[in-house]
Amino acid sequence: MIHFEEFTLANGLRCIVHEDHTTPIAVLNVLYNVGSRDEDPEHTGFAHLFEHLMFSGSVNIPSYDEPLQMVGGENNAFTSPDITNYYLTLPANNIETGFWLESDRMLSLAFSENGLEVQRKVVVEEFKQNYLNQPYGDVWLKLRPLAYQKHPYNWATIGKEVSHIENAVMDDVRAFFAKHYSPANAILVVAGAVTLAEAKRLAEKWFGPIPGGTKYERQLPVEPRQTEPRFLETTADVPLSALYKVYHMPSRQDPNYYTVDLLSDVLGRGKSSRLYQRLVKDRPLFNSISASVTGSLEPGLVVISGKPNAGVTLEQADAAVQEVIEELRSELVPAEELEKVKNQAESSIVFGEIELLNRAMNLAYCKLMGDANLVNQESANIQAVTPEAILAAAQDVLRPENSSTLYYRAEPKAPAETLLLAAEAE
Repeated sequence: MIHFEEFTLANGLRCIVHEDHTTPIAVLNVLYNVGSRDEDPEHTGFAHLFEHLMFSGSVNIPSYDEPLQMVGGENNAFTSPDITNYYLTLPANNIETGFWLESDRMLSLAFSENGLEVQRKVVVEEFKQNYLNQPYGDVWLKLRPLAYQKHPYNWATIGKEVSHIENAVMDDVRAFFAKHYSPANAILVVAGAVTLAEAKRLAEKWFGPIPGGTKYERQLPVEPRQTEPRFLETTADVPLSALYKVYHMPSRQDPNYYTVDLLSDVLGRGKSSRLYQRLVKDRPLFNSISASVTGSLEPGLVVISGKPNAGVTLEQADAAVQEVIEELRSELVPAEELEKVKNQAESSIVFGEIELLNRAMNLAYCKLMGDANLVNQESANIQAVTPEAILAAAQDVLRPENSSTLYYRAEPKAPAETLLLAAEAE
């Protein structure tokens, strides 16, 4: 059980305080209600670009990192399709430095052309290095537009293409900041060796004077129910061919979310899962294979990914995966097998909550979903799932017509003798 208190500032900033005096550390987590799903389709990658820009200096503080490091703190951030999350840890007796830094960049970034140019180059290089020039790096650049035809989950967090970041101009950047980065669109979590009274005082002092801004209300297109299977094939210079299959599933807030999450665990979580036991251990068709869920706030995906062994075609591998899926769609999962994945899921929650930072992040995320106390209800939701619910979910979610499949073929390698002759000829 994670204990916490809540309050809201007059400008709309939602604040959560989680006291833990067993540690001398404090955490500040600021979640902004903006992700890649909120971008203009012609200007993608902006949420991720802002993750970088928020560290490039504000009007009053040219260097974000320096004053934090001077008081023994560290920080980082991440962007997803749903949110942008900034967090820092520092000794609790220096917590006011964290309030100062986070409030100042929420109030106003520096917005210098030089800062934009520097971060634009950093993001473009990241795009090229991690997505275009790395084996399998472009998988989600291909899978997302295959699976999503209407919804803005259609593109990856890095963006649709490099040119969208290369062509980002200051007016667009300023407008994006004004729309999303304000108290009305943020959630602040303070955790660790801090009292509720002190957290309230510092929140009022540092965040209270910031104009609230306009609360962002989404009106995103709904992804229609998929009625026929989709398929894409690509070839690249990778060590092994790979198979990817995705299926539309309920959103993070749907009552059936935990059922489908456990279904994916039965299918492909770890070495005791069905896919691993059947297709790696019993029949050595795959070098590796797994299943998971994206966990998106809006309807997400069950993801199956695997690399077949040499000599096994992607067609054979795909057919074998389908056999395992059809078994799940036709028979009840034994109670013992379901209990095992429930225990795995509960263990992940318990071990995750050991870290103070994870508790802070989870509180912020659950508050965004509507109720911070959802963080304390996950175990009950997991235990409520029945074998009958798993079967119903498998029949609905793992329908062939609900699938999008990517064959990621390795380029054929020339025989060693041919390569040797070619080298001698040169």
